[in-house]
Amino acid sequence: MQIKIKFLGAAQNVTGSRHLLEVNGTRLLIDCGLYQERKFRDRNWEAFSVPPESIDAVLLTHAHLDHCGLLPRLVKEGFKGKIFCTAATAEIAKIILLDSAKIQQEDAEFKSKRHKKEGRKGPYPEVPLYTTADAEACFPLFRNVKYKQPLEIASGIEATFCDAGHVLGSSVIKLKINQNGKKRTVLFSGDIGRPNRPILNDPVLIQEADYILIESTYGDRVHEEPEDIKRKIAEVINSTKKAGGNIIVPSFALERSQEVLYYINELLLNDEIPHLLVFLDSPMAAGITKVFQKHRELFDEEMTELIEQGESPFNFPGLKIIGTTQESKSINHIKGTVMVIAGSGMCTGGRIKHHLVNNITRPECTIMFVGYQAHDTLGRRIVDGEKEVRILGQQYPVKARVARINGFSAHADKEELLEWLKVLKKPPKKVFIVHGEVESAQHFADYITQKTGWEAIVPAYKDEVILD
Repeated sequence: MQIKIKFLGAAQNVTGSRHLLEVNGTRLLIDCGLYQERKFRDRNWEAFSVPPESIDAVLLTHAHLDHCGLLPRLVKEGFKGKIFCTAATAEIAKIILLDSAKIQQEDAEFKSKRHKKEGRKGPYPEVPLYTTADAEACFPLFRNVKYKQPLEIASGIEATFCDAGHVLGSSVIKLKINQNGKKRTVLFSGDIGRPNRPILNDPVLIQEADYILIESTYGDRVHEEPEDIKRKIAEVINSTKKAGGNIIVPSFALERSQEVLYYINELLLNDEIPHLLVFLDSPMAAGITKVFQKHRELFDEEMTELIEQGESPFNFPGLKIIGTTQESKSINHIKGTVMVIAGSGMCTGGRIKHHLVNNITRPECTIMFVGYQAHDTLGRRIVDGEKEVRILGQQYPVKARVARINGFSAHADKEELLEWLKVLKKPPKKVFIVHGEVESAQHFADYITQKTGWEAIVPAYKDEVILD
């Protein structure tokens, strides 16, 4: 038996998760994500390393764009296998892929017009990577799986999806491979959530694995204590309200927006902030929130209790869910302080750019970041303190206050990741560190080796390894 893994994404960087596993002629792709960092976006256009039609199945850990966002292109170019994931992941992925396709079509059209006007060509093709029709072509291929129920993916290959506690429906995928009497277990962490987070259950602990691919988004740091989150949000809201400005929150539509609403609801219930209009200005986030409401079986005890008491964070007084573009534009005409939660979380596209244009030059306003900002994204440039940034083709001075709430992360930090690993009954043969920037991944690899003595490796893009 020969097991080969090729690292096609999220190797020494954070986005574009794609891992190709080959076992005696069977090809499985674990995640098929979109690159979002500017310097890596050309990889989204590269030819696939193997013909898409030769891939037998895709196993999807969760529905974030950097894990599922290249599926339409894979299907467009010939993939006809099944896409296995939880029901919640499938429902959310469909929303996210349609939104991604729509944004790409709009961006391509906008850039084409702008470049024509400016008499130049941009660094990328002025056509969308894929269209809404391409996204819809993926949908018939989705197959729902349930947590902790082993499923035979191919002859001698069994997959078990376990709750990763990261976002609704997210999974750690355990592959048991039994070929010619030889057995191996390969574990794909996807993104690991944090214990004691709101809404979702804690990550499931797994006790056996020969080889592990584990994320390292926060592999070089320890998060602030979670109880700081509410205090910081309250401080931002109260001080911005006093200044007479707006609070603009770039937020991922999946999980982060719902968590923000959870904390605001709690602050309102405790009278720690003034009542104000809160706009969830994201059709995608609105659709995903409906999926949350549908899958109450995935909530933790505290969230379930809130729902049963009629205090759901998804319908508190003052919350307005925005649908149309016209409704979004009308927010700019409201006098007084409002909070706007909009995508994308890293300010790489979507409605958040328009809200930034209208607020980033105003000293009385606050841009409140509640998520990770990858290198070379607009969000990262704002967080890093650049005095002027380019938005929608024009330069704007950054005069608004910039607040960052680090404790909000849905990713486990280095200590939490290590604790998750240390429940293994025996040491793994190798641990591969993925889904982290170079410094973070290498730091976490060294940390694992120092604390456990295990062999930890940071693979590079397109590296191949043979597992014995």
